[in-house]
Amino acid sequence: MKNSDALLREVRFNDQGLVCAIAQDAESGRVLMQAWMNRDTLKETLETGDMVYWSRSRQERWKKGETSGHTQKVQEARIDCDGDSLLFRIFQKGAACHKGYRSCFYRRAEDTTWGETESPCADMS
Repeated sequence: MKNSDALLREVRFNDQGLVCAIAQDAESGRVLMQAWMNRDTLKETLETGDMVYWSRSRQERWKKGETSGHTQKVQEARIDCDGDSLLFRIFQKGAACHKGYRSCFYRRAEDTTWGETESPCADMS
């Protein structure tokens, strides 16, 4: 991506060396997921165009789709006004959610319960 070094200079990583990354469908505008990136995964994402995150639970690099085949290709990267959140407009292949949904935000609050708003993706191969 153009100006990847300029973006890297603007990012304000938190105390753990991470920055919030939001993946948004480039075509529909739907928010698909939120994850974390460190400097190395952000740089790899910007250089390759493939979304690469940092797994806080596993403490390791996580390339989206590496095992599932449900990949994310970057169309555009944006940074917020404070430099502590990133927005990636992406092209999603398959489900973004590890539970098989197109978006991780498939539930909504209904009074005191959570209701599903969609079914899992048919293509979970």
